[in-house]
Amino acid sequence: MASARLGLRLGTPADRDWIHRLRHEVYAEELGQHAVHPDGRLSDALDERGVVYLVATAGGTPAGFVSITPPWVGQWSLDKYLSRAELPALDAPDTFEVRILTVAAPWRGTAVASLLMYAALRWVQSRGGRRVLAMGRADLAGMYRAAGLRPSGRTVLSGAVTFEVMSGRVDTLAARARHRYAAVLGRLGDCLDWQIDAPMHAGADGCAHGGASFDGIGADFRRLHRRREVVAADVLDAWFPPAPGVLDVLAEDPGWHARTSPPVAADGLRAEIASARGLPPSALTLGAGSSDLIFRAFREWLTPASRVLLIDPTYGEYAHVATEVIGCRVDRFPISASDGWRIDVDRLAGTLSRGDYDLAVVVNPNNPTGGRLPVEAMRDLIARVPPRTRLWIDEAYVGYAGPDQSVAPLAAERPGVVVCTSMSKMYALSGMRVAYLTSDEATAAALRRWTPPWAVSLPAQLAAVAALRDPAYYAGRWAQTAVLRDELAQALRTVQPAARVDAAVANFLLVTLPSEGPSAAEVVVRCRRDDVYLRDLSPMSPAFQGRTVRIAVKDQAANARIVAAYRAAVAAPR
Repeated sequence: MASARLGLRLGTPADRDWIHRLRHEVYAEELGQHAVHPDGRLSDALDERGVVYLVATAGGTPAGFVSITPPWVGQWSLDKYLSRAELPALDAPDTFEVRILTVAAPWRGTAVASLLMYAALRWVQSRGGRRVLAMGRADLAGMYRAAGLRPSGRTVLSGAVTFEVMSGRVDTLAARARHRYAAVLGRLGDCLDWQIDAPMHAGADGCAHGGASFDGIGADFRRLHRRREVVAADVLDAWFPPAPGVLDVLAEDPGWHARTSPPVAADGLRAEIASARGLPPSALTLGAGSSDLIFRAFREWLTPASRVLLIDPTYGEYAHVATEVIGCRVDRFPISASDGWRIDVDRLAGTLSRGDYDLAVVVNPNNPTGGRLPVEAMRDLIARVPPRTRLWIDEAYVGYAGPDQSVAPLAAERPGVVVCTSMSKMYALSGMRVAYLTSDEATAAALRRWTPPWAVSLPAQLAAVAALRDPAYYAGRWAQTAVLRDELAQALRTVQPAARVDAAVANFLLVTLPSEGPSAAEVVVRCRRDDVYLRDLSPMSPAFQGRTVRIAVKDQAANARIVAAYRAAVAAPR
């Protein structure tokens, strides 16, 4: 039997009878944790609340299962034993409970248990989980510790069995699992029938961004003709071309642009930004895109002892740099779909006043949720931020709300406030990589000292200057984007009325899929068959519950292809 092909799938309603019978066999008859039932089945209330089962199969026959309780279920098996005061992690919005990993007797001692544990961690990661809780049998505590789980200091007694309550960070556990089970996974190789919608292997190290559409084009640029066939709605690049003046200057002498070193500090571009935005040049720091500025500034301002507050969900680069690059303590300020992804200024200001934070980040308009705080609300928030907390405001999409919604002029006057402005999305210059920070003069002077020479290329400087000199062109394109966005939203609502479509203020919208039907990951994979690339937001945050897709607004023809691919994806059988 050990040679039978192994598989892994999401448990179906048809699996439940087998799961309940195996649970009774192991936890009632074998371990005495529960009373024996005449019908030979064991279930609990969580089975009706949205708990997830992953089922391992051998030769197509169920061989074991593991249960996962996501935070959006609103109830835990641990609630039967411990209060939230006794175990505060039960209230964390990014904590998942992994429980009752069970293997049928013929398959104990095989790779089934390892496969189930690994699959559970990959599924939790794919839904944005950052911490797991588990009840480990006290007599098997060494096995759980070897997997990376750590005791919480709490034990519970269930029937005749004593359990330790254990927890661990998902990224740490997953990394350990990849190393620990590498031989098993390698041996299974292509023979493993992996059917869950989380990729079997984690992606490359670093922050996950959109841009999978280059998988369809080819990152080696040998099939660039494919760019006309692929709809890259997984990234938020502008659907329109840069202003005519930008195209003219880039076409004038590309050979000279390529071979000529740019002005070292991009002083001409800085002066153009200052003039266009009514800002003092001394308040500006330039960079090769916002990521360049985030990495540069955060690594100078923060240390592993720093405490950072992030909106959750928000642009993932901030969490990546703060946690993975620097190792700060990061707290999350959760927002939710049930509240329209609204940022409550009073609640946020209260959190900042109590938190003793070194840095807080507000992306406005927020990516990926699309909500925004009006400029009056932002000014109110800035006035209430404690003096010791630096406030970083990301305005990558503020042009779509209106240039008058920027608080950059206030940042130039007030120490402790920094505004990051990217020219990528608003000015159709994503490939050029141009962004700038606005801050008080002293902060800007320090940031410029940390800036390497020639940070912004000559083509990028030329393009950005030309773009800033044609505000009327871009204002028209931003207005047209709103029309296209609303048309796309209405078409998507018509396809699937049960789905929720949130039209953001920027150049994208969110589709939250109904609980009955394909997951976000499944819809994204199906759309790629039609060369339409969308963004599954699930790994960013549990707030998306594995069911939210972000779609960039494109021109009418591309939007029509998005709607057609989406229609086919949600209609296809699972």
